[in-house]
Amino acid sequence: MLIDTHCHIHESDFPLPIADVMAEASATGVQKMICIGTSEESTRQAIAFAETYDNAWASIGVHPHDTKDGYDEIASFAGSSHKIVAVGEVGLDYFYTHSPKEMQIQALKHHIEIALKHDLPIIFHVREAFDDFWPIFDAHPGIRGVLHSYTDSKENLKKALDRGLYIGVNGISTFTKDVSQQEMFDSIPLDALLFETDAPFLTPAPFRGKVNQPAFVRNIAQYHAIRRGMSVDSIASATTANAETLFAI
Repeated sequence: MLIDTHCHIHESDFPLPIADVMAEASATGVQKMICIGTSEESTRQAIAFAETYDNAWASIGVHPHDTKDGYDEIASFAGSSHKIVAVGEVGLDYFYTHSPKEMQIQALKHHIEIALKHDLPIIFHVREAFDDFWPIFDAHPGIRGVLHSYTDSKENLKKALDRGLYIGVNGISTFTKDVSQQEMFDSIPLDALLFETDAPFLTPAPFRGKVNQPAFVRNIAQYHAIRRGMSVDSIASATTANAETLFAI
């Protein structure tokens, strides 16, 4: 069994028929998936989707890009459904700064407080912003969570692992040409590794050019099993256990 710990197939504009997507996921052994909120409306859709499908769960939050459009409603979603298993994706993105930095920071702190109040793990999106992220993280003891779509340095990887965070790895890892990045992926301890698709984005090799979907998490698992000299079953078992532990699903 495999778990897609991060996808956006609940979005109203997802370009594939959902019945086909769910059937393909089941056929490839992807038996659970977490639908990630990126705005107040996206969060509402994620909860509704998770309540429709037994093998789907929801995470509530506003992506740093979208914090300028509001995030106050997220607090009212927390505790509204037994299918809510996390807060996110939330964090800081200084690569694009679609929302002002200060607004991103305030939104991150707001989401962390929601997660701690409701004892939920957090799905973090951090891009070129770790210098601001770590002090905020360290000011809030008790955080559990994952660095989603991690592609940063070994130095920040160590800081994350020292703080007990899981590391989310997706299709980027199957097509990056950056040797140091590949070495970083290889160095992630098995007990901290989570697999995700970020569907419909970041489609893994060999499906580049196609719409990403949860079924493709198996290809990510196969890729890393080969690199680590493991069986697919072994890496699937380990990462599934990690996801079930963090998200209680």
